[in-house]
Amino acid sequence: MTTDEVLNTLLVRLFKDIMEIEGRSLITDEFKDITYNDFHVIEAIGTAEPKSMSAVAKLMNVTTGTLTKAMDGLTDKGYVVRERSKQDKRVVWVYLTEKGKRAYKHHEEFHWRMIDHVKGALSEQETTVLIYSLAKLVDFFQQVYGENEE
Repeated sequence: MTTDEVLNTLLVRLFKDIMEIEGRSLITDEFKDITYNDFHVIEAIGTAEPKSMSAVAKLMNVTTGTLTKAMDGLTDKGYVVRERSKQDKRVVWVYLTEKGKRAYKHHEEFHWRMIDHVKGALSEQETTVLIYSLAKLVDFFQQVYGENEE
């Protein structure tokens, strides 16, 4: 196999495995009522201060309409609270409930376990090269698919 073929095989498998394994790891007895995508909505909301629906939609690179559908389910299941701004009725603020914060922490722990495992197998120099390489991959996707982070 050529280097390009090996890179392609590894990247395709990595993307597939991360989505599949993360999805299986996240859906536990406690969180069986939400989806893999719901966890990423919860992650975008975060545990800090409330965020506007438009800010969350921007972080997820979706429309507010698309986000509203996911938010309806998360609100009904008790993970998220939505409140209309008192200052500007067009703005809707969202924040996590205690249940939502537990889901956030559960998702975050999966990521930390993954990072710890990868770093544990690499030297400091290899970790630096991996970070550089992944940053280049992120740059590629942002340039090719026009995602502009501010």
